Amino acid sequence: MQDLLKGKRIVVTGSASGIGWETAKILTDQGAEVLGIDVNKNFDHVEEFYRADLSDPRAIDALIDVLPDGIDGLVNNAGLPPTRPAEQLIAINLLAVKRLTLGLVPKLRDNASIVNVASLAGFGWPQAVEAIRASETLDFGGIKDFMLTHNITNEGGRSYFFTKEALIVWTMQNRWTWRNRGIRINSVSPGPVNTPIIGDFLETLGARAEEDARVMDRPGEAADIAPVIAFMLSDLSQWIRGTNIPTDGGMSSNILCEMHGL
Repeated sequence: MQDLLKGKRIVVTGSASGIGWETAKILTDQGAEVLGIDVNKNFDHVEEFYRADLSDPRAIDALIDVLPDGIDGLVNNAGLPPTRPAEQLIAINLLAVKRLTLGLVPKLRDNASIVNVASLAGFGWPQAVEAIRASETLDFGGIKDFMLTHNITNEGGRSYFFTKEALIVWTMQNRWTWRNRGIRINSVSPGPVNTPIIGDFLETLGARAEEDARVMDRPGEAADIAPVIAFMLSDLSQWIRGTNIPTDGGMSSNILCEMHGL
């Protein structure tokens, strides 16, 4: 289907590489005007590019000020891998998403779509509800204390897993927040994907990553994820709200079947 997103203005964070780059490409191919955001300069497949460090709340607020009105879609894709310091992971993978999204809501058109790129790593969110609830009021200045209180460290990739768990829950919680304007929010959860940061996941997860590789027929590609994001931004997905869509080659279904002896 050509021109699925014709005439739509869509913001994509992390547009310079990986899933963000591929998403910007398919959105442009489908007729959208893409506004890209990244810390690294890359003008591929974007109408306008904004360079910003999303670990800095001042940079996020400046972005909110300079981005135009009339936004039809927001893709919160920017994120760090589990090898980076836990404080940075929480800042960029979780708090920046919330701050940018809430700040841009007044600039979104009615019936706009927000898509959060979460992860299969967020699958275990029901076991982290206490920390997720505590993070609801977390701000950039309180990250270190929060990490100590809830034992959110880099060990075993826990900091990365937590940010994705909390992001999935935040998506569900806001299923109807902007319903009076027709604005919907959903998340897409990739499994292992061949992107520039896949090595970071292999280094962190070790045996767990080897087990995933044994079960799966192949790792995903950015081109497997981007079309799902594009669909969620289109008018065809208006009745999907607060939903997390696993895009993982069947890994989440495999985990569920093993959990329940199916």
